[in-house]
Order: sequence, then structure tokens, then C-alpha cells
Amino acid sequence: MQAGKYRWPAITLHWMMAVMILAALPLGLVMTELDLSPTKLKLYSWHKWLGVTLFMLLVLRVLWRLSHRPPPLPDSLPRWQRWSAHGIHGALYVLMFAIPLSGWLMSSAKGFQTVWFGVVPLPDLVPRHEALGEWLQETHEVLNGLLMVLLALHVGAALKHLFIDRDGIAARMMPWLKRS
Repeated sequence: MQAGKYRWPAITLHWMMAVMILAALPLGLVMTELDLSPTKLKLYSWHKWLGVTLFMLLVLRVLWRLSHRPPPLPDSLPRWQRWSAHGIHGALYVLMFAIPLSGWLMSSAKGFQTVWFGVVPLPDLVPRHEALGEWLQETHEVLNGLLMVLLALHVGAALKHLFIDRDGIAARMMPWLKRS
């Protein structure tokens, strides 16, 4: 039995967010290693813009998912793989919420207002507090490390289904692939 296909809004949101996450992660790694300069400040702004945009897209994605049930996994998939898929997807959703929120909280605690695309100032979520800012920075970094691990598992599983199992599961989210 073949698994059903996701609808185009879910596919579009998935790939838009994937591209943005894959831009935000290395950007975050690079910007933190730079000395204070106009380039570093510009990269921080871009990173925040990506984070805020990802957060808003996540809200849309969750609303879509709540109103449109994803296609079920095929019955032929072993139970442990179903549990793993559901667990990793759930954890990815939690991280896609927690990471931008921790970044916004960190910016607030460190006294740097988040201004979306340099135009829309977002309210500070907490007052300036140095120790809290440092803790939130560490939290943000740990959550991003966990995200990288889960993304590697997610992509690895998709590649396994695409090239080894050839069971059509990867094609559910890749409309450019022909389903077997």
C-alpha cells in the first residue's frame, strides 16, 4: 500500500521552512564567531529576520496541520519506524517553536530589540537581565544543536526511503518525484 501525498500548502510550508532553517543555522554559527563589526550586526539582523519569519510560518503550518490531517504512513512500515517518525516530527515542531522564541527572549534579556526586516519593532518579552540573557543564549545554542541532530535523522530517513526502500514515502513531500 502506498502512503498518501501531502497537500500543496503543507509541501510549500515544509520546503520554505527547510530552506530558511538551512540558511539560519550556518548564519548563526558564522555570526557568533565574528568580531564586532557592521557585518556582524547585519548578519544578526538577517538571522533574527529569518527566526521571526520561521516562527510566523510555523504558526501557519500548525494551523494547517490542525485543520488538515497528514496522510497516514503505510501499514507496511514497521511499528518502530512509525513511532520514530512521529517522535522526530513532534520534536521538530517543538524545536521550531522553542528556538525562535528562545532567540527572541535572549535578545530581549540582552537589551537588543528585535526589529523584523528593520521595519517592525517587536516588543521585548522580558526586561534586560544579563544572567538570564546568558542562560537563554546557552539554551538557544543547545536547542539548535539538537535541531541539527534531528534534521540529520529526518533527512537520513527520507533518503533511506527514497534510495533504499523505494516505498514512495519520500515522494509524499517531494512533488517533483514520480511515485513508484
